[in-house]
Amino acid sequence: MSKEHVRISRRGLLGSAIAVAAVAVTGGPATAAAPLRTGAARPDGGGQVPAVWREFTRAPFTHPQIPYVGRAGHRGGAARFPRRPVVADVRAYGAVADDGTTDCAPAINRAIAAAGRAGGGTVLIPPGTFRIDGLIRIGHSNVVLRGAGSDCTKLYATKNLTELIGVYGSRYGGDKSSWSWAGGLIWLAPTARWDSLVAAVKAKAWPFEGWTGNKRDEWETLTTVAPATRGSWSVTVADPRPLKPGRLVLLRLADDAGHTLLEHMSGGGPGPESYYWDDKTKLTSYVPYEWPVRIARVRGRKVTLERPLPLDLRPEWDPRLTTHVEPLTGSGVEGLTLEAIETPQSPHLLDKGYNGVVLQCAYDCWVDDVTVRHVDNGFGLVAASACTLRRTRVAGRGSHHPYFCREGSHDNLVEDFTIEQRTVPAPPNTQLHGINVEGLSSYNVWSRGDLRMGTFDSHRGLPFANVRTDITVNNDGRHGGDASAGPLFGARFTHWNIRVTNGRAGLMKIDGLAPYSATVGLNEVTEFDQIDVPDFTGDLHSRLELYGTTDVVRPRNLHEAQRDL
Repeated sequence: MSKEHVRISRRGLLGSAIAVAAVAVTGGPATAAAPLRTGAARPDGGGQVPAVWREFTRAPFTHPQIPYVGRAGHRGGAARFPRRPVVADVRAYGAVADDGTTDCAPAINRAIAAAGRAGGGTVLIPPGTFRIDGLIRIGHSNVVLRGAGSDCTKLYATKNLTELIGVYGSRYGGDKSSWSWAGGLIWLAPTARWDSLVAAVKAKAWPFEGWTGNKRDEWETLTTVAPATRGSWSVTVADPRPLKPGRLVLLRLADDAGHTLLEHMSGGGPGPESYYWDDKTKLTSYVPYEWPVRIARVRGRKVTLERPLPLDLRPEWDPRLTTHVEPLTGSGVEGLTLEAIETPQSPHLLDKGYNGVVLQCAYDCWVDDVTVRHVDNGFGLVAASACTLRRTRVAGRGSHHPYFCREGSHDNLVEDFTIEQRTVPAPPNTQLHGINVEGLSSYNVWSRGDLRMGTFDSHRGLPFANVRTDITVNNDGRHGGDASAGPLFGARFTHWNIRVTNGRAGLMKIDGLAPYSATVGLNEVTEFDQIDVPDFTGDLHSRLELYGTTDVVRPRNLHEAQRDL
């Protein structure tokens, strides 16, 4: 078969896939002979298709305002999680339900460790309430901790992370507690990485929390990479010998003295070019940008990735593939409630660490059907990528960060999630965020959510190319982030089919705040409470379509439509 035939065939296949997806999400075909007008209602009552969606289907990997997130989450957004064979029951290791006095954390951890030594498997926790006076750790790949359902199995946590590990100060100084944004009472992280983090905390040598070690320079180059453009699925490398299909690597991009990488993350142009980056020391501490990805195929020096490139690769950014810490992969937590002893919420940034479930240095891991209650911080993604949180819920007395996504977390999927209304009034000097993203985190998705309190907290640190879609929100939270952390938004933030019940615009209607962004299918809102000004001057090149509507945009869910594409 000729190369030209292959190109034509692939183009035809992509066109066919787009046509099938258009039928699936709009209720009928979109043909060249009869294109849909912007905001035009379909005769079958199937909603309104914005022009930006039609544009996206023609260039899904390189659209200027909407990121490609069709492969976000565990195993590219797989509908089912693996069902690993049962290898342990926590009762066999000494866990006792419903007696209220037995500390079951050691027994649960022994069962998890046994599963790790066996090479993986499922650890069962039966129905009942199990007291835990310590934290639960999953440190080996392919280990699943499974309860009988979030309404049947409860872990009752009596202590916080300050008591269990120690005071955790901030590497940025001040009297802040890093338990305000790190660590969980159920903590998924590779054993060696967790050990090094805890040792650093106990030594008061506040660590870097990411993929390359406490000092961030514990990596080696595998190969340098030739220039390439955002959206490409393949790259050309100098030395393919260290690479093989299935290997997880870290794509590393450094910035230059002119901060052109940060400008590129912001969409480029006069606004980002005129922004003053040099005093944004917290933001620049997040660079280099590090993106974990699996190798799909190696053919000579051409390497195909499992996801398209998130950014351009330019020589001035020294693109290379590097090593990283040994990751946690294929592990999960399912079917349980973690309830902390009820204490008042701490003052802002002084959390003691009654935290829920955290995935750290984890890839292709998941949480399913899990509720956390009375926690300082709910579900965390810290240097975590390609993970899925599904059917999760934050309940109880109110949380600082119900969901947090930080320290270079990418390609994650949070779907079917709920933040319940707090059960007690907020104490003075506390803060409520909501679904947080920060620290150069990119290509993450929050889908099918119900925020009965909170907000879309872009916490500075230049997160970019993130999607919130098909979410109802009572927008009563506030964003955070130090001024030294730089802009609230980078390029390609998308809010799609958002229903704001209290009519507040802040962090919902982002066409006046986020560069190269899209706000599509948002009901009418007004500015009040926390009001922000754009970080970048001039034309933001943002899109606003179907504003003033409720739940009429088609496709209804941007992530699901992209996945179908």
